[in-house]
Amino acid sequence: MPKDKIAIVTGASRGIGRSIAEALAAKGAKIVAVDIDLEATEAMVADLKSGGTEAIAVQGNVTVSDDVEKMFKEAAEAFGRVDILVNNAGITRDALLLRMKDEDWDAVLTVNLKGAFLCSRAAAKVMSKQRCGRIINIASIVGQMGNAGQANYCASKAGLIGLTKSNARELARRNVTVNAVAPGFIQTAMTDALPEKARQELSSQIPMERLGSAEDIANAVLFLASEASGYITGQVIGVNGGMYM
Repeated sequence: MPKDKIAIVTGASRGIGRSIAEALAAKGAKIVAVDIDLEATEAMVADLKSGGTEAIAVQGNVTVSDDVEKMFKEAAEAFGRVDILVNNAGITRDALLLRMKDEDWDAVLTVNLKGAFLCSRAAAKVMSKQRCGRIINIASIVGQMGNAGQANYCASKAGLIGLTKSNARELARRNVTVNAVAPGFIQTAMTDALPEKARQELSSQIPMERLGSAEDIANAVLFLASEASGYITGQVIGVNGGMYM
């Protein structure tokens, strides 16, 4: 388990990102929580600290190189190194292909894919010198199977899977592993707002007949961040209840 490891988690203030940060903290990791929403991130970090975790909040936009450099600099100043990077920050701007605006395509690709590229590049510099590290990208089932109304999001997550595999090949000789977790349909505030019939229809598409939880994703990240996954790299672990095999 990642006890005493230093973990940067992007998009950490809520949802899956928060669950990942909390799970790593529960296993003894020190957390660098990054999000564009500083107030929410500071509140989350305060909760971690109240439980005895060493943690800092960093306001950062993963699409801006200077912000990415700042987050790694602040991590180094606070803890001396970076062992784990979880590229979780992401957005959606859904629309059918014929109605999708240029700016919505650009925004999603920039945050979801360029952001992961910039953070991975910065992590590679640090981890290559250390000759150890874990980079974990949060992809999506729709990057593997597609989804109507999400051409931009699907393309960004498929691209993230490609980035994972390429970076894994480059960094393996430095003992840095790069893997992806591809969540299926996860219970969130958005799905909670759906009518019961809509939730049942969604669940019926899943062999396990239920939506996943943020904790399900965090558990997969914990494994990939641990010593137990040391000979695993360039892989995509689907956490989707069997919806995509």
